[in-house]
Amino acid sequence: MSGGIDSTVSAMLLLEQGYEVVGVTFRTYDSIKESCLAKEKGCCSVESIMEAKHNAEKMGFEHHIVDFRETFKRCVIANFIDEYMSGRTPNPCVLCNSHIKWGELLRVADELGCDYVATGHYARIEEQDGHLYLATAADEKKDQTYFLWMLTEPQLRRTIFPLGGLTKDRVREIAREHGYEKLVQKRESQEICFIPNDDYRAFLRANVPDYNERVREGNYVDAEGKVLGTHQGFVNYTIGQRKGLGIALGHPAYVTHIDAARNEVTLGTNDEMYASSLRFRLVTPLRPFPGDLPLTAKIRYRTAPVEVQVRLSGQQKTGEALFSSPVWGITPGQSVVFYRDNLLVGGGIII
Repeated sequence: MSGGIDSTVSAMLLLEQGYEVVGVTFRTYDSIKESCLAKEKGCCSVESIMEAKHNAEKMGFEHHIVDFRETFKRCVIANFIDEYMSGRTPNPCVLCNSHIKWGELLRVADELGCDYVATGHYARIEEQDGHLYLATAADEKKDQTYFLWMLTEPQLRRTIFPLGGLTKDRVREIAREHGYEKLVQKRESQEICFIPNDDYRAFLRANVPDYNERVREGNYVDAEGKVLGTHQGFVNYTIGQRKGLGIALGHPAYVTHIDAARNEVTLGTNDEMYASSLRFRLVTPLRPFPGDLPLTAKIRYRTAPVEVQVRLSGQQKTGEALFSSPVWGITPGQSVVFYRDNLLVGGGIII
């Protein structure tokens, strides 16, 4: 329970369905700044933790606050820093879901004698041919399966998604019906929970001891290696970035590649942002592909799926995704997630 509307309504629905509910809110990172409190960001606000506890007490079930800060720092924050300092763009929510919300939380569930873990994610679970699959949510705009692709089948067998068949509007209605108008009005954050003010650059400066030695001026180059100008440190740029480059080339320029080892940032045109394939690193095995429909893939949360063919290496540690049409802005460090119709069959980290 984050203190927000989705996890709170999930608890309401579970109670109505006859489950015995135990609320758990975890601390992952202390970033208690005025800006954080003002935005009521559920992962870092003391107010939100206390609100989750209050809502649990109001609904009549026990609530626990657990401290995952050390594990979160070791698994999620360390990876976030390492990836950015290697010129890649990580997706910390994917790791948090796998290692914290289902890794550590299942351990806590065992300690509390709980059979299942339930969350407020917009996702569903379906079984086909004896296998469990994540399935996209009824509300396509809120579907969060992209962030859950690392979950294993044993983890899914102990998971309930109470909101998977509901729209966000219906969730708001349920909150109102139960007298939780404050939750309906509460602002939802789209930011990374441990990054104050959504400024990852400031976070890196504060948390990388040799930041000033590693992040320094370097060359902008084009695809052929021709020097175009000077950038202000490779971590200040992300693939597809157009604004804030501080260089005029007479045409719109985009970041197409980041080479941390050479401290070079490659710029190109919009056309150079497109590619027809990518390589990825497997973290969990792909599930069997049910049915005869083609595979589709998403390379970021807010993009439409594109038809794809997948080729795995002999040892199935890496793979290649071949798209039916070029896709824009392939970003190393992000996730590529594969679907067959509405079922998620796996994913990988783009390399």
